[in-house]
Amino acid sequence: MKQKLTVCWISAGISSFMAGYLAGNVDKWIYIDIADQHPDSIRFIKDCEKAIGKEIEILRSKEYSSVEGCVRVFGGFRNPGNGFAPCTNWLKKRVRKEWEEQHKDYELTYIWGFDQKEKNRAERTIEANPQANHEFPLLDRQLSKEEVHGLFERTFDFARPKMYELGYPNNNCIGCIKGGMGYWNNIRKDFPEIFESRAKLERDVGYSILKDSNSKPIFLDELDPNRGNMNTEIFPDCGIMCYLAESE
Repeated sequence: MKQKLTVCWISAGISSFMAGYLAGNVDKWIYIDIADQHPDSIRFIKDCEKAIGKEIEILRSKEYSSVEGCVRVFGGFRNPGNGFAPCTNWLKKRVRKEWEEQHKDYELTYIWGFDQKEKNRAERTIEANPQANHEFPLLDRQLSKEEVHGLFERTFDFARPKMYELGYPNNNCIGCIKGGMGYWNNIRKDFPEIFESRAKLERDVGYSILKDSNSKPIFLDELDPNRGNMNTEIFPDCGIMCYLAESE
């Protein structure tokens, strides 16, 4: 009989942390670190460790350290045919797969932070990942993202990750390729050096991150500073939940 192991893959976001906290039965907490995360993410992880009284294991890719490195090797930001994003897959998915291979003798249960609006993503996660059991504490309690953040602030006395306080809906990498025009105009203002770096990267590889409604490429160095609204754009969390909800 396999030994049981319940794992919370924390993304340095509020939802994944609160899911593990509410589950209450987590044996192992794991965070996959990427160089492009805001430096405050590690502070948040360390504060979470103190709050739960357990170590959060930090994993990193042995092949790549940054989004730019993945994009340059791949030669673009996404595969237009299947949506494959090298940064998400190589910096996170491969790392998780390696960990699973090392723990294939365990009966795994994963705790996920999908909220009440993400039932479909939770269902796809179950279908695409039969190698583990799955629990969804936020969905079970019918909690919205806003309610989860409110619960966090009422329960804990340490700060949310800095990206939330700057107005971003998720604590993704700074300069996330899944962001829209409004997001990128906020990055232009808050992190101008990263905006310029991504703009140069686009020209170097010959592909743009953004497209207009007619699928015409819009390069960052041509983006109108007034276009887009980050508050109305669909901008998914780019943690491990993001790619697990897609077909393997």
